Amino acid sequence: MTPHHKPTHNEDEYFAKQDAELLRERRAALDAQRAQKERASHYMKCPKCGADLEERKFHSMVIDVCPECQGTWMDAGELDMLSYVKQSELQRFIGSLFGLK
Repeated sequence: MTPHHKPTHNEDEYFAKQDAELLRERRAALDAQRAQKERASHYMKCPKCGADLEERKFHSMVIDVCPECQGTWMDAGELDMLSYVKQSELQRFIGSLFGLK
């Protein structure tokens, strides 16, 4: 290459495509990072008041309870699982959620 040689149109196009791809990759990485941070800020938080949820075990289920507003949250399928629990045990469990004996 001579000192006065200018890049051809193909070289400009090549580097423009390379820069665009690099920007797409960085943008995707930042979007993923933002999404992960957003999810972490909501993980195990009460949807009603925003307090940290506590897990309470009952048989094979883990039920999330808010210590602030006493909201009770179940994951998908856990409500259906309650139908297999004996009535007396279920009443005892519900009583324990609300501090009743």
